Amino acid sequence: MNILVLCTGNSCRSQMAEGYLKHFAKDNAKIYSAGVETHGVNPRAIAIMKEDNIDITNHTSNNLEEYLDVNFDYILTVCDNAKERCPFFPGKAERLHYNFFDPSKIEGTEEEIHAAFEKTRNEIKTYCQDFVTKNVLRASH
Repeated sequence: MNILVLCTGNSCRSQMAEGYLKHFAKDNAKIYSAGVETHGVNPRAIAIMKEDNIDITNHTSNNLEEYLDVNFDYILTVCDNAKERCPFFPGKAERLHYNFFDPSKIEGTEEEIHAAFEKTRNEIKTYCQDFVTKNVLRASH
């Protein structure tokens, strides 16, 4: 099973989702993430995931055009911009959408920024765990 997580810049929300999907799906699915642009992996996303013992330091920021030849089962868009800009993808992929708040846009104290990243990370974690339970683990049994 191939799953693509799509966001605008493939730097923050899609990276967190890729980390959690890999964690929860184990060997039952191959997880990719991409953006309609590439902005590099956000250091705060790496740090907030590390707090939950998920290491995404080796993730790369990829453009979705790199994956046009992959046959996906699911395409998950994690921001409205990506949903609107994502081109038609060939194949039978089921598309799911959830607009997570972008914590990289917040300005404020370190505590406020950290809290925003933590809130988004926790929402993504819950979403990914539910997704894997409903769509990946049931399919593999």
